[in-house]
Amino acid sequence: MFELIREDWQTYQRDPWRQGLWVMMVYRFGRWRYGIKNRLLRKICSIIYKWLKILCQILTGIDLPCETEIGRRLRIDHFGGVIISGDTIIGDDVVLRHGVTLGLKNEGERGAPRLGHRVEVGAGAKILGKINIGNDAKIGANAVVLMDVPAGAIAVGIPARIIRKKHSN
Repeated sequence: MFELIREDWQTYQRDPWRQGLWVMMVYRFGRWRYGIKNRLLRKICSIIYKWLKILCQILTGIDLPCETEIGRRLRIDHFGGVIISGDTIIGDDVVLRHGVTLGLKNEGERGAPRLGHRVEVGAGAKILGKINIGNDAKIGANAVVLMDVPAGAIAVGIPARIIRKKHSN
């Protein structure tokens, strides 16, 4: 846990006032508590986590449950409006901007997005349903993504469409 927090600290340029850092620290603590063997200590840590998570949601406007699978160096830029489903899987070096939703497509329907490595998601974008966003993809601001986005592609619009795919050398 501490190695990941140290890495998050560097990702947020060692700035203690970045709200994304606060959320990541609470997330890392929430994941870490699952490994505590002593039931009483785990229960106490769970209560602390739940209070910290609610406090973070109120102060930052970012909802990141510890059930979400996150890679390394996730950066949540800007304040507020970020909602991430517990079923979501996020790769390494992903950037999320304000107003992003990663979640379920329909109520009562399981399956949340899976983001690859080095994905950038623009402000206000919504990525919904059991879909895959490939490595190095970019999602434009305010896009509503309801289908898979291939690696290296750019998705824009409502509903999102692929406008370009980077050529690999």
